Amino acid sequence: MRVAGPADLSRVWAIVPIRGLATAKTRLGGELDAEERLALVTLLLRRTLEATRDAASISGTVVVTMDPAAAAMAKAHGAVGLVDRLPGLNEAIRAARAVAVAKEATAVLVVPADLARVSAANLDAFIESAGRSSALTGLVAIVPDRHLEGTNVLLVSPPTIVDPSFGVGSRTGHQAAAGLVGAAFTEIRGPLTLDVDTAADLLLAEAGLGDRGG
Repeated sequence: MRVAGPADLSRVWAIVPIRGLATAKTRLGGELDAEERLALVTLLLRRTLEATRDAASISGTVVVTMDPAAAAMAKAHGAVGLVDRLPGLNEAIRAARAVAVAKEATAVLVVPADLARVSAANLDAFIESAGRSSALTGLVAIVPDRHLEGTNVLLVSPPTIVDPSFGVGSRTGHQAAAGLVGAAFTEIRGPLTLDVDTAADLLLAEAGLGDRGG
């Protein structure tokens, strides 16, 4: 069993996974045509990149994607654009984590590019709140989705004490992983609990997203 070391949030690196600009959010195909989906995904990624760039508690950002256009967008916002053809989301996040660790990250913050109310202030508030947990045994902190089943945001310090387990039941998966290494686990709810994945999510998010073409 791996044992967690002390948590350290002095150099938090954000990881933003996104499959691609034109290939994301296909579940919204009944509500949005291809052009509208592209505009929505581009807006969400731009807002996410602005939030991680401007957050005072985040030292840098790695965008991991299969899409060179998304990687180029990352670089235009001062982030590292990592084009990776790994087949799964968790594998891609681990690849981006290796980049962050090479840049001396003491913690990684996984922020999928589909959060309706992502902002620098909301990310800073989450990291600050998570940092109040025990720093002696490592830290795993999450924002759950609105159904309290998935994980919308994941903060881990030291960066490699647990592996990402995004997918069905990831909320309990991340909690169990923290327990296995003796890390402090904390769950923080708030504005970041709303991701845009289904038609119902899109309706709830419209006020926060504003003009999707902006």
